[in-house]
Amino acid sequence: MKRKSVLMISLAYTVFMAVLFFYYFPKGEVHSYQVALGGVLCGAIPLVLARFTKLKFNLPILLSYLAFLFASQYLGSILHFYGLGWWDTFLHLLSGALLAFVAVALYERLVHREGGTHISAWLVFWFVLSFAVLGGVIWEMYEFSMDQIFAMTLQGGGNSDTMVDLIADTSGGLIIAVISLVRTKQKFDAPDGGKEPGLPPESLA
Repeated sequence: MKRKSVLMISLAYTVFMAVLFFYYFPKGEVHSYQVALGGVLCGAIPLVLARFTKLKFNLPILLSYLAFLFASQYLGSILHFYGLGWWDTFLHLLSGALLAFVAVALYERLVHREGGTHISAWLVFWFVLSFAVLGGVIWEMYEFSMDQIFAMTLQGGGNSDTMVDLIADTSGGLIIAVISLVRTKQKFDAPDGGKEPGLPPESLA
């Protein structure tokens, strides 16, 4: 994906959250403007990476990332969709799938093109699933730490909330891991011997 497109998409979300920040700050709505400020920082991450690194961005992953931020920060926190009860679980399901997409992209970059033909498709499956689950665990550690250190209520439901979130993260990652397993096996069974390792992230989009 061209860096210019990355900059434009990410900039649009960053500006949107910045506008919300300046809208809620004068009103003294602390929670809303803090979330908006967090949105500015999160939206700026692709901008910083595009500016200071040579990373090649994948369009489905970038759009999924920004869509998740919008659903979590704006819809969930600012518009209070989290009050629906199922919204948090739904987002954890999506985040598990998104992390699995990132794992596929990492696999494509880390595994040598020739070496991929000698790697079991099951290794791809476990790598993708484990990456998604690890991401969910790290997030729950973050929520627990914030609650303990700053007396926040990120883990509103305590242990039950944590376990439901982890199950949702695992389920989302499992779906993409199974798809990657099937697609990788298909490539290995192809007449050309599956010379390309794993499956490209675009094929899952």
